[in-house]
Amino acid sequence: MGKKKEKKIDLNNLTPEEQLKLEIAEEIGVFDKVMQSGWRSLSAKESGKIGGMMAKRKKMLNKGEEG
Repeated sequence: MGKKKEKKIDLNNLTPEEQLKLEIAEEIGVFDKVMQSGWRSLSAKESGKIGGMMAKRKKMLNKGEEG
């Protein structure tokens, strides 16, 4: 059936958003897990934490650009 194969993470070809996501994954201690098994291996709690931290940082970056 249609189990989509997740593409491997290419550390040499990251968008700024992917870079930020990986930095946060490293900070919360799941970087190795992501590199070994992909983003889908994370728990909902881990994914939510990364998403929340990304949103917070983007907000801070946007505020810096305004002022």
